[in-house]
Amino acid sequence: MPRSKRAKVVHLTKTQKKGKELTLRLYANIRECIPQYPYTYVFSVENMRNNHLKDVRSQLANDSRVFFGKTRVMAKALGDSPSTEPYPGTSLLAAHINGPCGLIFSQRDPQSMLDYVSTFHPISYARAGTVASYSFTLPSGMLYTRGGEIPITEDLPLAHSLEPTLRKLGVPTRLEKGRVILDEEFQVCKEGEVLGSGQTTLLKMFGVAMAKFGVEVRAWWIKETGTVEVVEGAAQMNQKGNSGERIRDVEMDREDGDLG
Repeated sequence: MPRSKRAKVVHLTKTQKKGKELTLRLYANIRECIPQYPYTYVFSVENMRNNHLKDVRSQLANDSRVFFGKTRVMAKALGDSPSTEPYPGTSLLAAHINGPCGLIFSQRDPQSMLDYVSTFHPISYARAGTVASYSFTLPSGMLYTRGGEIPITEDLPLAHSLEPTLRKLGVPTRLEKGRVILDEEFQVCKEGEVLGSGQTTLLKMFGVAMAKFGVEVRAWWIKETGTVEVVEGAAQMNQKGNSGERIRDVEMDREDGDLG
C-alpha cells in the first residue's frame, strides 16, 4: 500500500527558528513608536497573567500601544547611552527597564495613565512563590466547595471524588456516606507566607483567589521636552521584583510585533 503523503515526519532540526526575526521586529516597532506618541511609559507588573495584560492592551488600544517583551531588546531600542539613543533623553528611560516590565507608548498624559493603572487590579488564583494576602483555614465537619468562604446555605457539598486528592495534599479527610469530612480544622496558609504548589492547588480547589494583578508606572519620557520623570519610590519597586514569582516573557501578538 502506498505511503500517505499526509503523514510526513518533520524533524525539529529542520524547523526554522523565529527568535531573531521576532527580536528585530520588536526593536523596529519600538523605534517606530517613539516619535509617534508624546509619552513613553515604563511599567512593571505584579502577579503577571497573560489574559490580564491583554485586557490592559485592549483597554488602551484607542490611544496607546503596549509592549511586553525581552527587557534587553526594549532597553536597546531606547538607547543605552546618549550616543545611541534615537531621541534625546530616551536612554534615561531605558535605565528603568529591568525585571518584569514593559513599555506603553501613549497619547494619555501622565495623570490619566496613573489614574488608569491605579484602578485596574483584577484578582487571580495564586501561583507557587506568591505571598499569601490573608490566612485561609478549612473548618471542621463536612467540607463545601468554597471551604467556609460563603454561608453553607449558599454553598454545595464538596464532591466525594476530590477526597483522595485532598489526602494527597496533606488534608486529613475521610468519606462518610459519600460526604467529605474533616475531623478538625486545617490551616491551608498564613498571611504573609510564601505559598507552595500544594497550597496553591488547595486554594484553587476551594475557589480562593489571592493574586492581585497590578500595573505600576515606574517612569515616563516626554517627547516635547526630552525629559524623564520618575515615580516616587520607583527605585525601591524595581529592586523588589514580583514577590518571588517567576515571570516569563509574554507573546502579546506575533503579527503586530507587541511580543516577548
